[in-house]
Amino acid sequence: MDENKVQTQTATLPLHDGDAREAVFDVHGLNLWYGADQALRDVTLPIFRNEVTAVIGPSGCGKSTFVKVLNRMVELIPSVRISGSVLYHGEDIFGEGMPVEELRTRVGMVFQKPNPFPKSIYENVVLGPRRHGIRRKRDLDEIAERCLRDAALWDEVKDRLRDNAYSLSGGQQQRLCIARSLSLEPDVLLLDEPTSALDPVSSYKIEDLVDKLKERYTIVIVTHSMQQASRISDRTAFFLLGEVVEADRTARLFSNPRDPRTGDYVTGRFG
Repeated sequence: MDENKVQTQTATLPLHDGDAREAVFDVHGLNLWYGADQALRDVTLPIFRNEVTAVIGPSGCGKSTFVKVLNRMVELIPSVRISGSVLYHGEDIFGEGMPVEELRTRVGMVFQKPNPFPKSIYENVVLGPRRHGIRRKRDLDEIAERCLRDAALWDEVKDRLRDNAYSLSGGQQQRLCIARSLSLEPDVLLLDEPTSALDPVSSYKIEDLVDKLKERYTIVIVTHSMQQASRISDRTAFFLLGEVVEADRTARLFSNPRDPRTGDYVTGRFG
């Protein structure tokens, strides 16, 4: 991490319409390079509590890179270099006071392709809590049921918890991955194109789930689908060539964008 980070004083930012909400993430002047190639350019963007923020833009524009910065997954890629400031509840995520293991517990991530562990449905959900020291079977059973219910999967799998997770359909596996993330009681869920590999029915179930989960979690979702972004998000950020062209409430960004490039993208003129 570049030592010359820009620090900010508060994680509560004014919005365009005059109200203010707590920003769980407060990103300022974020730049990122893969070797000599710059993937993010001066990104400044707040992520607000108990809202769904959609990140949209054409392929290769930096959407997934940005999301992976938020829980430092991007550091798993060699030759990454970062400058700027990323504050989580006012605390620098790259600072000594925020160990990466703690950050990734509080900021869960679900990827584009479902990636359950080659274990039982039950073990997929309770593995994280068990590694964090929870041992009593009754406690683990309660966690499994709560998280599977929260992921709208309990009624479909309650009689087959010992079955291998690979026996589930693609949509069920994705909801299982969401349940697995919820088992560690995160504050934020990062969803990187979670429905791109799913059929329409499974995609609808994930969208419906996202709408319910935002009552308790802050959610950031990367999506290629303009329809999906307009349906499920409270705010949308439009990325292009590594920059945030425009970020606003979703309804306003889609109906009355301030930048003509945003209008061209959301109406399908390019991308």
